[in-house]
Amino acid sequence: MEIEFADDEVVPIREMVDLYEAVGWLLYASDPDRLAMAIDRSTHVVTARLDGELIGLARCLSDDVAVLYIQEVLVHPGHHRRGIGTTLVTRCVDRFSHVPQKVLLTDRDAGDQAFSRSLGFVPADDANFVAFVRQLPELS
Repeated sequence: MEIEFADDEVVPIREMVDLYEAVGWLLYASDPDRLAMAIDRSTHVVTARLDGELIGLARCLSDDVAVLYIQEVLVHPGHHRRGIGTTLVTRCVDRFSHVPQKVLLTDRDAGDQAFSRSLGFVPADDANFVAFVRQLPELS
């Protein structure tokens, strides 16, 4: 069983909802039409499948000149620690290798932070930046 990665695959909405639910991102999963629009409007999407099942997804937004923003990296909990997230992010970064600034926003979870650091990302403070986020109340 080999994991297959694809760039800009058109993914049926039901599969996306199942993956978002599996990782606990219920706000996204609760509005499939909005989720589908977000994926469709992304600059680049990378998917991971095992035996046809969607087990991972990363999506990016970029102007393709100055900045790449990796919006989401999801790996089904049953498939963690197998290099899937690393490959998803690497494919995003490689696609935009010519873009000088790459941003990955993640939770304060120590595992998420260690994962980001393992891929060469550092906290904004360590790079002499300050990041500001403004969220809608229902996202807090």
